[in-house]
Amino acid sequence: MACSMRNIAVFIALFHVTIVVATVPPCQICGSPNLSPLAPEAASPELAPIPPADSLETNKAPKDGVFDVTEYGAVADGGTESSSAFSAAWNASCDHPGNSAFYIPEGTFLVGPISFPGPCYNNRSPNIEIRGTLLAPISLSAFQSSNWIAFKNLQGFTLTGGTKTAKLDGQGAAEAWKQSSCEKSDRCKKLITSIDFINVSHATISSITLSNSKGFHLGLHGSNNINIYNVNIFAPGDSPNTDGIHVSHSSNINIFSSTIGVGDDCVSIGPGSNNISVSNVQCGPGHGISVGSLGKYKMEKDVVGISVQNCTIKGTQNGIRVKTWPGAPASNASNMTFEDIFMINVSNPIIIDQEYCPSHSCKTNEPSLVKLTDIFIRNIKGTYNTKSAVTLLCSSEVPCENVQLVNISLNYVEPDSPRQGLSCVIWVLPNSYLDVPNKDYGGDLFVDGKVTHRPQYTGSMQASSSWVCGRDERQIRS
Repeated sequence: MACSMRNIAVFIALFHVTIVVATVPPCQICGSPNLSPLAPEAASPELAPIPPADSLETNKAPKDGVFDVTEYGAVADGGTESSSAFSAAWNASCDHPGNSAFYIPEGTFLVGPISFPGPCYNNRSPNIEIRGTLLAPISLSAFQSSNWIAFKNLQGFTLTGGTKTAKLDGQGAAEAWKQSSCEKSDRCKKLITSIDFINVSHATISSITLSNSKGFHLGLHGSNNINIYNVNIFAPGDSPNTDGIHVSHSSNINIFSSTIGVGDDCVSIGPGSNNISVSNVQCGPGHGISVGSLGKYKMEKDVVGISVQNCTIKGTQNGIRVKTWPGAPASNASNMTFEDIFMINVSNPIIIDQEYCPSHSCKTNEPSLVKLTDIFIRNIKGTYNTKSAVTLLCSSEVPCENVQLVNISLNYVEPDSPRQGLSCVIWVLPNSYLDVPNKDYGGDLFVDGKVTHRPQYTGSMQASSSWVCGRDERQIRS
């Protein structure tokens, strides 16, 4: 079945959405680099007794302002619990009147839950350099809070692996992923974020590897002006709730030049996020790159200014996604751009889902009140393996406004087969709306599961949105 538009293969589910469709020259930017292999898992040693506090060396003089955790009693044998030594070194570096660095040398350190708080002396935070491997305790009983490592109330610092990449292994496979709640619901009962940045500003995070978290790998909350790059995050594709990077209530966040393959969203952007940029990220396995979920709780803050560009998404459940809960209270998400993205064998490349309900126990008869406005999806290329390349399921109460799809070139590939499928195919579900007045759009039309071949379709179905797959540039208005 031929179509004059440039190799567009689009299966679409449309619900109450206003769309603008245009055709522009093909993307020249997208690439398809191979994803990096998963990092090998570290060993899982048993916990050793914590040394008594009076045995720690807490009065070591720093060398050029460098506070080495081994100078405060940390032992790099992978079995001696060293959180007290880490805390002592941090406190000394934080209180230091000059420039300081918190330093973790090569070796493997077993570190229990720990917080690195500020503000520090004269509101100047130490830089953090990690050259070794950190292991989290295996047992969930060791965690009284929802994070393993937390940096709080700090500004103006760098966290880096230096010339060698730092490694933080959450050891989630040993116990956390086996919780019965992980199998019975969409969310494990106890989730532990490997490294959290809370109320942190003007920081750079680079050259670290996070693996096998008991929950999210890296979290940003209440933070601003953060650059994250050259970060590698790995967990098996079936590991539960292991988002790569989760952002909420934060602004001016740049995530770039990183590789993320996990069991949930590679990057998830939650409520209260403003001016978030994700670029040159390789994602897969996982659930893709998502805005949301939004609307689960009352009084959520708006999401404004999201940019996802120049990314490769491979072998994921979803590609780019905006998701809100049914029955969600009123809020807004606007000015979101997804462009120059290459997809390889993705199940659901483009999704707006305002009936997101992973537990299948939501009040789906109550529409989401999260208003989605100004969503620009441009230059999306690659392959997918399900019937729907594009699914737009918008709220019936507050319909999506100004959704633009430009230069979408997605080809269907049958699972385990090199055969590629159709182009210019539209999928319209019952009770949706289609308006193609007096136009021969040049493809097959699926309406309520029935096929009509190359129609001169003159009628309209109910609702408030429309779509045309055509030979030339057209603007669709409801």
